[in-house]
Amino acid sequence: MKTRIHLFLVIGWFVSSLSAKKSEISYNRDIRPILSNHCFSCHGLDEGHRKAKLRLDVREEAIMSRDGIQAIAPGSIEDSESWMRIISDDEDDVMPPPETHKSLTAEEKELVKKWIEVGAPYEGHWAFRKPKKAAVPLVNGTKNPIDAFIQDRLKQEGLAVSPSAEKETLLRRVYLDLTGLPPTLEELDAFITDQAPNAWEKVIDDLMNRTAYGEHMARFWLDLARYADTHGLHLDNERSMWLYRD
Repeated sequence: MKTRIHLFLVIGWFVSSLSAKKSEISYNRDIRPILSNHCFSCHGLDEGHRKAKLRLDVREEAIMSRDGIQAIAPGSIEDSESWMRIISDDEDDVMPPPETHKSLTAEEKELVKKWIEVGAPYEGHWAFRKPKKAAVPLVNGTKNPIDAFIQDRLKQEGLAVSPSAEKETLLRRVYLDLTGLPPTLEELDAFITDQAPNAWEKVIDDLMNRTAYGEHMARFWLDLARYADTHGLHLDNERSMWLYRD
């Protein structure tokens, strides 16, 4: 179990994306990024910058009727004012306005169109949604659920599984993944000559017991926490944050 934990975390996001069919419109995956990039600056959370008192990040606000006009009319693009604005040729009406240089691509327009047609469903933030266990696809020759999900999606896309990498490549990948450092020549030779059935598991156990593994994992957290030894920006004065880092 221990030897698989990190690998599960690394590709878990990939597996979750594979489990969704492309034909299904997902608000979080397909629509929210479009609205966030093109609309929320003027029609989002910030009331100070909100235009026309229209808020598109909350469904109740987005579908609300204002003098008989709905920005988003679930199931009807003809009655959705936002869609009419998106496809408008009038520079005074088209949204986003030309001066923002945020025009939607043809693919983005098609996604928004399909989303409205299927009822414009919104989704809450993934962190606040109760996880649901997905049924593991039945795929011959797979050793674990992750393999089954990946190979099932590859089959749907008409793609074949890539050939197995050489031992040298595999070792370099897992070293860089778990420690951020490449293997030494001695470590490489030891792995290549190790013919034991659990040679791979032994490598992973060894790497996960190293100080470098903890440092490498902590580095990602420090990046997310915006760790820095100076204030940056205007003053760039030193600050004693190394204690927190250590």
